[in-house]
Amino acid sequence: MTFWIAVLAASAVAFATKFAGYVVPPAALEAPRVKRLTGMLPVALLASLVVLQTFSTGRDLVLDARAAGLVVAVVALACRAPFIVVVVLAAGTAAGLRALGWG
Repeated sequence: MTFWIAVLAASAVAFATKFAGYVVPPAALEAPRVKRLTGMLPVALLASLVVLQTFSTGRDLVLDARAAGLVVAVVALACRAPFIVVVVLAAGTAAGLRALGWG
């Protein structure tokens, strides 16, 4: 029964959030602080997803080949490499290190 309570609660929160988008006055959404926050929110969420997927396995923190791939990707981005090159370099680094037995 706890599962269904969680599902119903999550559904109610999702509905309330969607409904709030319709009842909030447009002037409140045009404030500079709100615009800045909504502009930065996707970047923060994506960064947290990358960190979570790179440094965790289940409930454990790990440092394995994925971290090295991330470092290579950051360096490639700093060098302004095209996105496909960044992805290939990061994946190649992680795959190579795993083939050598690390992580």
